[in-house]
Amino acid sequence: MIDDIHGALRRANGAIAILLGVALILTVLFILSDVLLRRFGLGSLGGSDEVSGYVMAAVASWGLACALMDRAHVRIDLIRQKLADPGRALMDIFAMIVTTSVILLIAVKCWPVLSKTLTSGARANTPLQTPLWIPQGIWFAGWVWFAVTATALSLIAIYYLATNRRAELEATIGIGSELDT
Repeated sequence: MIDDIHGALRRANGAIAILLGVALILTVLFILSDVLLRRFGLGSLGGSDEVSGYVMAAVASWGLACALMDRAHVRIDLIRQKLADPGRALMDIFAMIVTTSVILLIAVKCWPVLSKTLTSGARANTPLQTPLWIPQGIWFAGWVWFAVTATALSLIAIYYLATNRRAELEATIGIGSELDT
């Protein structure tokens, strides 16, 4: 069952990564079109700077969970590499729990930003007049997804440690490398 949850989490984050890539490509095409239209004096689509900022915030918050699944976050392993297998496993669990704690705190602290926007009905002070709850809602949902992913990975890793499945533990939360892909 744990392996099924881990697989589902991996597939969900893989799908999210593809959607984020598509969003980035579409944003680049939108900006490029806007620049070319202005260059040739054909006007402007308008809002490319605003939309690109929203996309960057969404990609950052949602992409962090994808990076976590791929073990792409930076970790300094100076002490870890000098330890035997049990010590490395404990360091990995400790790093994952600390990471999860920080992410949960950030997700909790993001809610008041969205809540205040929802209450006030704030709009962007730009020509698009975007209702800010839309980009902030996407941004907040990304942080929540990151927190869910990190919490699930922490629990999966603890299970692997408790059941002495060291290879799975290492593959789930160990130090990733460019050779792993």
